[in-house]
Amino acid sequence: MEDTATARRDHDDAREGQQLPSQGSSPSAATTSVSQSKPRSSSTPASSPPAAALNKDGEPEMHTTDPVKKAKAAGYNDVSAVQPQIDQDPTTRFPQLSHHPPVSPDGPRLPPPANGEDEEPATAKSFERSASPTTNLLRNRSAAYEKVGDDGICKMQRFSLYETASRYYLVGGDLLDRRFRVLKIDRTADSGDLSIAGDDIVYTKKEMNQVLNAIDDGNRSSGGMKLRCSAWGLLGFIRFTGAYYMLLITKRSQVALIGGHYIYQVDGTELIPLTVPSSSRFKMDRNPEEARFLGILHNLDLSRSFYFSYSYDITRTLQHNMTRERRAMSDAIPPSDQNDFNAMFVWNHYLLEPAEAAIKYTFDWCRPVVHGYVDQATLSVYGRTVYITILARRSRFFAGARFLKRGANDLGYVANDVETEQIVSEMLTTSFHAPGPRMFANPNYTSYVQHRGSIPLYWTQDNTGVTPKPPIELNLVDPFYSAAALHFDNLFARYGAPIYVLNLVKARERTPRESKLLKEFTNAIEYLNQFLPKESKIIYNAWDMSRASKSRDQDVIGTLEDIAEDVVRKTGFFRNGDDDSIPTTLQNGVARTNCIDCLDRTNAAQFVIGKRALSHQLFALGVIGDTSVEYDTDAVNLFTHMYHDHGDTIAVQYGGSHLVNTMETYRKINQWTSHSRDMVESFKRYYNNSFLDGQRQEAYNLFLGNYIFAQGQPMLWDLASDYYLHHSDPRAWSNKSRRNYIHWFTPENLKQRERPPPAEDLPHLTEKPLEFFDDYWPEYYRPLAVSSFMKIFSFRMNSTLRYLPFKSTQEGKHDLSPFRVRTAGDQDTTERRRNRKGVTLADPCDDNSDDAASIISHSTTTSKRTEKYKWLPFQTIDKPSPAQSETKPQTSHHIPHSSVDGVPTASRTPSSQWTLDEFVHNSLRPSVTSAEAVEYERYVNHPLNLPLVVSVATPANASRDFVRYVNNVTPAAVAGMTATTDDISQYESFLDVGDAPLAVGEGDGSKKRYKAYRQWLKGKSLFKQQRLEP
Repeated sequence: MEDTATARRDHDDAREGQQLPSQGSSPSAATTSVSQSKPRSSSTPASSPPAAALNKDGEPEMHTTDPVKKAKAAGYNDVSAVQPQIDQDPTTRFPQLSHHPPVSPDGPRLPPPANGEDEEPATAKSFERSASPTTNLLRNRSAAYEKVGDDGICKMQRFSLYETASRYYLVGGDLLDRRFRVLKIDRTADSGDLSIAGDDIVYTKKEMNQVLNAIDDGNRSSGGMKLRCSAWGLLGFIRFTGAYYMLLITKRSQVALIGGHYIYQVDGTELIPLTVPSSSRFKMDRNPEEARFLGILHNLDLSRSFYFSYSYDITRTLQHNMTRERRAMSDAIPPSDQNDFNAMFVWNHYLLEPAEAAIKYTFDWCRPVVHGYVDQATLSVYGRTVYITILARRSRFFAGARFLKRGANDLGYVANDVETEQIVSEMLTTSFHAPGPRMFANPNYTSYVQHRGSIPLYWTQDNTGVTPKPPIELNLVDPFYSAAALHFDNLFARYGAPIYVLNLVKARERTPRESKLLKEFTNAIEYLNQFLPKESKIIYNAWDMSRASKSRDQDVIGTLEDIAEDVVRKTGFFRNGDDDSIPTTLQNGVARTNCIDCLDRTNAAQFVIGKRALSHQLFALGVIGDTSVEYDTDAVNLFTHMYHDHGDTIAVQYGGSHLVNTMETYRKINQWTSHSRDMVESFKRYYNNSFLDGQRQEAYNLFLGNYIFAQGQPMLWDLASDYYLHHSDPRAWSNKSRRNYIHWFTPENLKQRERPPPAEDLPHLTEKPLEFFDDYWPEYYRPLAVSSFMKIFSFRMNSTLRYLPFKSTQEGKHDLSPFRVRTAGDQDTTERRRNRKGVTLADPCDDNSDDAASIISHSTTTSKRTEKYKWLPFQTIDKPSPAQSETKPQTSHHIPHSSVDGVPTASRTPSSQWTLDEFVHNSLRPSVTSAEAVEYERYVNHPLNLPLVVSVATPANASRDFVRYVNNVTPAAVAGMTATTDDISQYESFLDVGDAPLAVGEGDGSKKRYKAYRQWLKGKSLFKQQRLEP
């Protein structure tokens, strides 16, 4: 809805020299329509026709299909290499097998980017201000502004922070760099106050430039306005003892793509104090406590494993997002404005609270971030593209380091609570929508969710000692298991029923540690289950995985495969559908896996469950014809690497080191070199838990808002324990009603998840454009942007094609299926022998030279024809070896080899057998070949005429070095070579060897070399003595 301007508003700061429209006031000028495809509202006055779209300079944009003109209109100056690319295959997503990227048939290609470079640079581009003089900002009263609420919220993705002596101005721009908004942040506000002024006005680029120039002119006397930094988003505001700080995302990188929506990783942040410059009279001194709080916050590395998205809610599962949007459409309510975030996984929730109180449209400026792990890879199945995405979300409740956060708190939140979701989608279409159009009904999207978390009991481990495995203490034995009841009721609310609990702690120990928790946890499940309905009871499976992995008669992977199949069949998985030919299926329940740390054993079990779910998802998509995928295939190898990185990331966040036991350990295929790696990781984990976890825990408590500074309260570093920061206040228990010990669950949470309503044509939504529901098109396809294949994320994504031996693939000798079990023979020759050292035995059938050429050094390249045709059948051809042809009668040796186009080859096994036979034969019947005879003749005829002892004269043909050496030996030097009496006596004793040189007599007792022996005779241990000096 466009408001007709009725009056000009007065600005609150006259020295800024311009008039910014304020909230709730009528603007005095009109902005132009930006979206060409968006229909004009029917309520717009007829006297205000839609104006033409403006380009980046605020001038009317000419409609054209020329990509060069479009690139120039989008702000790209260097467009000399841009050519029309309409003839290029749009389905090409992978590099050619010959390692040649796709080349446009018309003209040269764009210059290749750097490795890992995204379509946009990691650092945001600041707003481009022109140096043109400021024009008159007074507008016609009959004009109209474009407001935020007219056609949906205008979300910002690029930000530029400008500063004056007393204020910050945060300028936000949309993805197309056409619409802009501004926030004014006061730097002179009182300590503890956050003063932010924003409005609903959307500016064009020309108008935004005029506003900034006016502000700059109004502050010339105090230094003008300067660019402070550029950013990709705002994380929020935080304060300690004084003024607020603003936290900005300054660097990012693309890590995943879901439904045309990108997920980014935070690669850099900047903390900006909302105070005046050091030269200002308003400057406030920073106290030492403030500096120490800043140091604690810097211990939290926000550039590792923090993720955000502009248009996709990564705090919730795909099943929740799809069902929420479809229900909103059927209920004739506007689509979600992305404010329905799951607060459990929003790690900057505490920083967003001041922003929500001060900014009207908070999430147009601020981005919620998730802490965990995100990865995506491509499964190529004969041209079909399947995306595998893993999203791990770590809970912000009861979060902390390994030994400092164990068990559960009295609110039911457990330590190391991580939700892992795997999304498998076939990319026939990019968006979530099915043809028709049927909104959010694309049947090619599936997902499966798992959960890990510490055992929900009151237990701790004291790591103040030096032992790497401190004893486990049950701090409180609750007969009603209140913490476990709250925890499982929360799981029912999040995932539904049933809950499959896989407990992997040890059952038998010499000194009871984990087994104490096993018994108590089993009692808790039995107590809670007796009140649940039969169809919703908790499924409990306790299995000592550690003992099974050390036993030779137990198959760990086979047992996990059986458990995984049972889990997937009980919980099901989510598959989106169009409710016509393919119905929507929902996941009801979740698999909850835990060990003592929820790291090594848990990650291996979750991998096997995820692998089984992956096979069901691929079968549902029609990619495979069975619900099982074998190990050692390209698909499972890719999935293994993704889950290994997932486990490493979760282990570093909670335990301080990478995984100690990986899938190779439990499959018993790890090499002996992995033992040293396991020892190093164990030591790193012990070191971090003993010395660094305290600092990390303080940073968590400060960033998450568990600790808030207050006058008269102890400082964070003075607390002996953070127990009361993570548990409820005991003084508030008297005001709360006690939870029922029998009806501990919420009956509504046990109900089966309902399918979303059918995605049919809705009359009230047919006239709305696509961006009203899902504005994925400009984010993924980047209209008016000049790019290249090497910059597109989907082109650079990790793929199963990386596992293919390209040399064999080019020759058509390799099965391209990612579901074929690979063996050592499927690799290229160069890959198998790349790190091999020593000598290489040549094929005896390839060489007609003498035996001296049968051994080739490692630097010599192996013949290509040896492995080129190894897939073809072998034939037996009689051919003598080169050594036999030289020295003895021709004896036939049957050597298996093949011949294709006259090119002989031999397999490894027959060649090795021939080498052994020849070695034995030549050892029993030694002979000298003609080449060896020539070499020996040349050796014995070597011109070496120097005698061993020169006594009289120097030879005539002596070398120059020998002559110089002889001239240096003068009679005077020889006369000076004398020996002392001690030297002669030591030499004589050295030459004096007795009849029994190894026997030790009484006379040898005083010698230094027998000191340890003398001490041993006196009763001292021979191995505990100090090492003797030589």
